Amino acid sequence: YFNVMVPAKGQHDAITFNAAISACEKGGQWQKALQLFSNMIHSKVDLNTTTISAAISACEKCGEWEHALQLFGTLAAHEVEPNEITFNAAISACEKGEQWLLALAVLSAMRTHSVAPDVISYSAAISACEKVGQWQQALCLCAAIREDR
Repeated sequence: YFNVMVPAKGQHDAITFNAAISACEKGGQWQKALQLFSNMIHSKVDLNTTTISAAISACEKCGEWEHALQLFGTLAAHEVEPNEITFNAAISACEKGEQWLLALAVLSAMRTHSVAPDVISYSAAISACEKVGQWQQALCLCAAIREDR
C-alpha cells in the first residue's frame, strides 16, 4: 500500500499532482486522489481543469457521487473553468449514484458555461434516467440530441 505522494520542495507543480491524481483514479483510490487534491491546495499549486476533472473522475469511478459533486461545486471558488471532460465526469457520477435530477442539472449547466454536450454527456444522463425508470426524460434527452445536430 502506498502513501500519498507529496513532491519534494521546489517540485510542487500542477503536472506532478495531476499525474498522481490520475494514477489514483485509474487505481480506484478516490480517497488518495482527494488527499492529493487537498495537498495541492495547501501547497498553493494552481488548480486547473485537468486537476479537478481527474479528482471528480476518481470519485465517479468508485461510486462516490457526493464527493464528485462537491468537487464540481468548487470550480468557481478555484477559478477553474469546466470543460466537457469535467461535466461528463460529474454527469457520470450522478448516473452511477442514480441521481437523475442532478445529472440533468449538470447537463443543463453545460450550456451556461458555453460547453456543448457531446454523446458521452447525453449517454450518461440518459442512463441516469433509465436506472430509475424515468423513461419519459430519457426520450426527451434523445429528442434534444436530434435538435443539437
